[in-house]
Amino acid sequence: MKLVLATNNKGKVREMSEMLAAHGIEVLSLNEFPQVGDIQEDGRTFKENAVKKATVTAGMTGLTALADDSGLEVDYLDGAPGVFSARFAGEEKSDRANNEKLLRLLTGVPPDKRTARFQCVIAIARPGGLVHTVQGTCEGVIAGEPRGDMGFGYDPLFYLPQYGKTFAELDLPLKNKISHRGKALAQALEYLSGLSNKEE
Repeated sequence: MKLVLATNNKGKVREMSEMLAAHGIEVLSLNEFPQVGDIQEDGRTFKENAVKKATVTAGMTGLTALADDSGLEVDYLDGAPGVFSARFAGEEKSDRANNEKLLRLLTGVPPDKRTARFQCVIAIARPGGLVHTVQGTCEGVIAGEPRGDMGFGYDPLFYLPQYGKTFAELDLPLKNKISHRGKALAQALEYLSGLSNKEE
């Protein structure tokens, strides 16, 4: 089965390709379909953004498309940055600037009030318009400083007390198993396994 990942984010492509390829799914990315271009994420929820990216990509490539929209929700910040996670510090989408802004906003906030979660909604769209969505969540705490270099986005700040590590310190197989994206992708794989493969 061929599947287009509706993202240009190399970190996401690397994480999701590993899980999908293990199930015999041939993964393509938007880099191979320049005609799709940048899809504006103007939804008010993760689900709206994921559905839009998946349906646009499926329509323009003629292949089944999988899109995820994910982000960080910090309780002390009333759920921010939420859908604005990627551009929290500005439209240029800098991971470093986003992390620095988050730490600034949490200066002096004690650990027990730094609870947060990563949310991920995955949408799978067929060229005919059929869309299926699933959601995954992972709870954690915002660390006082970045740790680790194996992740992307907010991973160096997202601390998991039960493992004593941030997402950026976990090896990829473990991260894929416990992360918001990994949980959503496991549900997506169940759905994909039920689809008849009619694409060449």
